[in-house]
Amino acid sequence: MRGHCILSHGFESGPDATKVTALVEVAERLGWSCERPDYTDLDARRDISDLGDVPQRLQRLIELARPAAARGPLVLAGSSLGAYISGLASLQVPVAGLFLMAPPVRMDQAHPIDAADVPTSIIHGWDDELIPAAQVVAWAGARRARLLLVDDSHRLSDHVEASAEAFGALLAAVARSRMSEGAGR
Repeated sequence: MRGHCILSHGFESGPDATKVTALVEVAERLGWSCERPDYTDLDARRDISDLGDVPQRLQRLIELARPAAARGPLVLAGSSLGAYISGLASLQVPVAGLFLMAPPVRMDQAHPIDAADVPTSIIHGWDDELIPAAQVVAWAGARRARLLLVDDSHRLSDHVEASAEAFGALLAAVARSRMSEGAGR
């Protein structure tokens, strides 16, 4: 295996969502192992917030990511709220890359997204009705992240294949980087 990917679904979605499934298929074709945590029980916790139990969602991801990172290169990927927690988890667990789909760069004034300084690839819709594209452009630009803006809405449903291709490109770049690091030793 080249490494491991943890793919986090968006709010009120699930681990078998179309985009997440497409990413798993491309990762496995490239020799990466994958897992898809299920956060649906936490999303249903409306007594915590309108977005369910976000702190427990983050904690669940970190608990899965720590042992995976200890075994080898780890890439975190996520859609919407899954992207948000993937970024935050990358600050607590060593990751080789991040793939963020429709990332909410600001949950509210007190909770901006942050992420480790690792290779990052983002896909976002110009017509995202929840997260303005301009906010994502500014966030990506400050990080020098790779950004693909597409003619789509928040769900990116017309760009599942483009998402999978962009994810495959990130995984290939991470693998090449790891190989060149190994060759230099």
